[in-house]
Amino acid sequence: MSLTSDAMELPEGDILAHYPAALALVQGFDHAPRIGKPVTGDAPERSPGIGTRRRFRSTTPGLVTRSVSRPDGVHLADRIAGASDLVTPAQAQVMQALRRAVAIALAVAQAFAERTALADLKRANLAGDLAPARRAEFGELLTAEALVTLHVLGNATAVLMAPHLGETTVAIGDVDEVLTDNGQMALHGALWALDQAIAVHGADDATLVATVAAFAEKLMEKAALRAQTAPRLEAFVGSAWKVEADDLTIRGFEASTRARSTTLVMTFKKPHEVVGNHIAKYQALRLAKMIMAYDFDRKLNPFVDLGGFIFTFMGDGKPGTGKTTLIQMMAGLIDEYCRNAGYPFRYQNLSIDNVDSYQGKSGQNAKAFINNVMDPAVIGFGTVDDIDQIAGKRGDRQSSAGQQEITAVLMEAFSGANTVVRGNCTFGMFSNFPENVDEALRQRAGARFLVDGPQTREDYIDILALLMGRRHDIPLGDHQLYAAQEIKRAVAASFESHNRPHEDGLLKVYERVSKDLGPLDTIAKLGTYLKGIQEADERFTGRAIKNITDAVKVRAMDFELPDEWMEKPDLFLFKAYDEKLAMIEDLRRPITIDMVIQEINRYADSEFRYADKSDEVAIENAVRDMGRMEEAKRRYLEGKG
Repeated sequence: MSLTSDAMELPEGDILAHYPAALALVQGFDHAPRIGKPVTGDAPERSPGIGTRRRFRSTTPGLVTRSVSRPDGVHLADRIAGASDLVTPAQAQVMQALRRAVAIALAVAQAFAERTALADLKRANLAGDLAPARRAEFGELLTAEALVTLHVLGNATAVLMAPHLGETTVAIGDVDEVLTDNGQMALHGALWALDQAIAVHGADDATLVATVAAFAEKLMEKAALRAQTAPRLEAFVGSAWKVEADDLTIRGFEASTRARSTTLVMTFKKPHEVVGNHIAKYQALRLAKMIMAYDFDRKLNPFVDLGGFIFTFMGDGKPGTGKTTLIQMMAGLIDEYCRNAGYPFRYQNLSIDNVDSYQGKSGQNAKAFINNVMDPAVIGFGTVDDIDQIAGKRGDRQSSAGQQEITAVLMEAFSGANTVVRGNCTFGMFSNFPENVDEALRQRAGARFLVDGPQTREDYIDILALLMGRRHDIPLGDHQLYAAQEIKRAVAASFESHNRPHEDGLLKVYERVSKDLGPLDTIAKLGTYLKGIQEADERFTGRAIKNITDAVKVRAMDFELPDEWMEKPDLFLFKAYDEKLAMIEDLRRPITIDMVIQEINRYADSEFRYADKSDEVAIENAVRDMGRMEEAKRRYLEGKG
């Protein structure tokens, strides 16, 4: 399936024609900064004992200098090579990527000039024939050319560096030397700023690559921001070019990230290997298929349009109940579906390793995690296992600064002012102790997956048989293996069990409201029940109501997308967005009173369960502290006596 059918090909010959000029810029040029300030002296250290200033070979034999500013001009190739006698593979890749990116930027700028009056105005200006009446137009077109050059340089660099990125991230700050006199001056300013960034942050190969990639992103942002108010950019914004050799699509001031899949190294689980956990398993199975409906052309999922997509969910349960198995099952299903359709799939887990003692680093790690999973060019699945250890609870003095940073990033990403849910990715937060998760972050989980493990006699027989394997001669006995794991029957029973609340505190509210109002069969009665819940637990806010209504809409999508649609992509996945929307619309179920009551009870049960656990932990801690104080007083009095 082509994702860029409307893009014109940028001929390879046009790019290669600019290689000599691009190479000359990478090797060296003179530039006196006009906006940015040269960094002099040793750069600050990122963490104890690890310097960030990259060494470079001086072009003057015998000269020793501590300044990262280059009085003899900008020599990016020397800066990248550092003090090495031999260029490393990573350094060579960076040099080649920059040369290629500069050449692409020059080629697109030339195409832009030819599509507008700029090419003719340049010739007239060189000949001294530029009419005074057209000087303003000429100046505006030169500014437009500069912005085009800057954005394409950043765009191409980001795509070319993407395959070489590792886990290392670098915060380079803003790009100041953004010049818009013309395309050539814009390149001088940008490459000067990159030279400075590498000098400060590119201490080794990993940080060199990360610095160049981070610079490219910042440059794109700055150019796109300037372009919002600049005139005469229609010829660029309204066109699209495809660089086939680099899998790069240039579409106005949009970032074009290379759609790379994650190579998954994990043991995938089949659905029957997830014993118990019926609702959680069922929702994970449906979500794995839902996410595949994402339309790469429209960059939207029909399930988001119709209101049944799960963007974030919380999976909680006791240790050993199957949270990891659930992750392995869902990741395995999405990976299989994506391989069959030829879609790029990216899975990433935010772990305790991402919490860093260096100020700001934990937030950077969390932001990189979010950006990688939300990349609209891929199908993404992100997990935060043991989130109670990774994200800090606000106001908790035991939470580190790094944990607090991660909490802030996740809250903004999952339900912030700038959050855009496209339906190409989903995030799962998992915890054995959800009561220790910040309340506001926990409420940003739109769905709740109670991972309670095996419950019935049949469940325990199934899990024993599964874990024993086949290398034994013990008979199975009177039991139909895995029959209890049959999804539809088990899920129907699980949902029906929520016709009444499970938690004692919620049950009291439900019985009181039902006694006063009778059956909860109208919006008014259901609203009264919700108000009763809020009076019993003030943490039950409007966000909780939104999560409940979202869950009800998910229940309206309570149908199984046919396996055949996943196995034969032409039947559904490769169809146009409107066709997919209509096919899903035909399968949608009506919303019933029972659905609403069950989802209110499911969500509220989880909040009461978390609150009870949190209160119990607080009481136990207080009792322990009181006991210690009493023992301290006793010992003090004995010593005094």
